[in-house]
Amino acid sequence: MKKLLTGIFVFNALLSYAQKDDRTAVLADITEKVKSYYIDKEVYKKVDSLFQDESRKGAFNNLTGKDFASLFTQKLRISVNDKHFFVKYLGNYTPEKPINEKEEEKLNNFHNSLENFGFENVLRLQGNIGYINYKGFATMESSEKTLAAAMDFVANTNSLIIDLRENGGGDNGMLLLFCSYFFDKKTDLYTTYFRHKDETVINSTQSKVTGQKYLHKNIYILTSKKTFSAAEGLAYFLQQYKLAKVIGEKTEGAANPVDHFIIQNQYLLLVPAGKITSSVSHKNWEHTGIFPDQEVKAEDALKTAHVKILKNILQTETKTELSIPEIKNLINKLEQ
Repeated sequence: MKKLLTGIFVFNALLSYAQKDDRTAVLADITEKVKSYYIDKEVYKKVDSLFQDESRKGAFNNLTGKDFASLFTQKLRISVNDKHFFVKYLGNYTPEKPINEKEEEKLNNFHNSLENFGFENVLRLQGNIGYINYKGFATMESSEKTLAAAMDFVANTNSLIIDLRENGGGDNGMLLLFCSYFFDKKTDLYTTYFRHKDETVINSTQSKVTGQKYLHKNIYILTSKKTFSAAEGLAYFLQQYKLAKVIGEKTEGAANPVDHFIIQNQYLLLVPAGKITSSVSHKNWEHTGIFPDQEVKAEDALKTAHVKILKNILQTETKTELSIPEIKNLINKLEQ
């Protein structure tokens, strides 16, 4: 019995040591990625100090991979004050076999199509108002046709509501393509500086798009505390160029694009690797978030936008499928 207990003790000690050694390698790898890629070249020192302090306190001991990644993400974001940092445990991850570009594109199209490339629904609301409920920016290549179909559907409406209240962001190319539908000509929206490349890229809208552009009409964007990253970008740029009004809640403020890394074949790491600078404000929405033109609770944003448009229809005597009494009755009903 004594030998059995001794054997169990030794096994647990070795397991604990292996886990500690493994976590040490993970921490070292993440620090190196932050040092090489993060937009602020000095931040890695803060990250390294954080890891050493937390390791000495035993904060990462006896945690599952999932809990370790969750705690890690939280401490990274707080320490660096950047909400784009993200660590995810991958479980039994094995590197995928290399596939060619056509196979990769086909695979991405399939996965994105399962959520209709982020387009939850597209409607025509009473008063001839377009409504697009958009929940995520899939890649531009896979989303282009669906975006065009959505914009063609709302092309004949008098006003448009874009609902981003549940949109957590995504592809930068898709952000630029979506913006392109609201600019009559090619426009340089912002630059992105990548420190690890020492390279600045100009990000512009497209002069031509597949669907019909939506120009010179009232546009309202709905936001919540969940509106994040590229979704904030769509609101930010249309608001800056006075092409749309924002209604809803102030957003979290995550502007800088990320690079993806696999750490020790166990964790996915997202590191903000670029800095966006608006061509208009020479700033971005990092840390500050998007300030609504009309701040209301997220759950009231759609009703508020609908009423605002209907009242404008009455004021401007815009023709719709509704009579004036019908518009007034609808406003009363929405405001109750």
